[in-house]
Amino acid sequence: MSNQILQVDENMLETKLDRLVSRKGEELLNAMLDAEADEITGAARYERASGRRAYRAGHYERNLTVKAVTMTLRVPKLKGAVFESAVIERYRRREQSVEEALIDMYLAGVSTRQVDDISRLLWGERMPSQTLSDKLKRVYEDIDQWRNRPLAAHSYPYLFVDGVWHKRTWGGSVENVSVLVAIGVDDTGHREVVGVAEGMKEDKASWEQFVRSMIERGLRGVRLVVGDRCAGLVSTVNSMLPDARYQRCMVHFMRNVLSKVSHKHAAWAASALKAVFAMESRQAALEKAEQVATEMESKGLKAAASCLREGISETTTYLLDDYPVEHRRRIRTNNMIERLNREIRRRTRVVGSFPDGRSALMLVCARIRYVTANQWSARRYLDMSRLDGIMQSTD
Repeated sequence: MSNQILQVDENMLETKLDRLVSRKGEELLNAMLDAEADEITGAARYERASGRRAYRAGHYERNLTVKAVTMTLRVPKLKGAVFESAVIERYRRREQSVEEALIDMYLAGVSTRQVDDISRLLWGERMPSQTLSDKLKRVYEDIDQWRNRPLAAHSYPYLFVDGVWHKRTWGGSVENVSVLVAIGVDDTGHREVVGVAEGMKEDKASWEQFVRSMIERGLRGVRLVVGDRCAGLVSTVNSMLPDARYQRCMVHFMRNVLSKVSHKHAAWAASALKAVFAMESRQAALEKAEQVATEMESKGLKAAASCLREGISETTTYLLDDYPVEHRRRIRTNNMIERLNREIRRRTRVVGSFPDGRSALMLVCARIRYVTANQWSARRYLDMSRLDGIMQSTD
């Protein structure tokens, strides 16, 4: 026999309580308005009085949003036993939906101080930062399960990786460290954040540990890794993902080259680089890049020419016949993950510096899940049947 005397559906109870409070409050306010109308007119509704000062002419409707009410509960005290209710959780001072709303505010970009101010404004009670942190621990447990979830259900032909930098306290001083993020496009063409981890300085050891953790969780079928020219990333891809090629982000590469071009030749150099990446084949792009590099040298832009020659090979991987023409525009840059990083920075900027690495990692993960919990992951990003056709013809 179960020790629990009464079982209550909390969600249904909260819904019915909301409706009950709303209905009773509406009835009370309407009664007050009718009483005021009686006082102004000098007569009640339908009353025939000779001394009345005005007449009723019906009603009109107006919506009014009010603060949630606070109820006083009479909780029984028992001798010889502990009173535990199935209706209300012990020590709970806020309805669960209220706590979820406050947590959503924090994850959406509201600082802890602002959450406290909003809580006092709406519900008349404080939500101290320590209390909010305790409530977030339940969310963090769910985040840890999400970060370590298996990846064996799908293969991920395309993998986009990058790091987002933030400040955290380390040994009593504030230093810049990164959180590594990986987005995979699976065999159905949908995007999915497949990895998030603290990367310290984005060195080779960090990248190897990050990629190894994803492989241990079932990452497979990677054919192209897209990212910036990070230290250790290329060697990690070559050693740990032998079937994958590396595609350097075209946008970042162009910025690197243009940073070595004088203002006088900036417009010409930008147009020339665009012409290089407009080529329909990799061989044509390499030949065009050599022509542009030669012209740069003739204009005295030796550093830009050297940068172009050094990085053009790994920046034109997307032009190989192994990848469909229809995919080229989206696999040649890291713009997808850069947009996600901007959303992360928008949230972490409110915090400033984090007290430890775990708090930063958890907030970044929560922000990523908040941003991607819509059409971002539900909408098909690429038609992978094009890639399947190329793989079958190659085999």
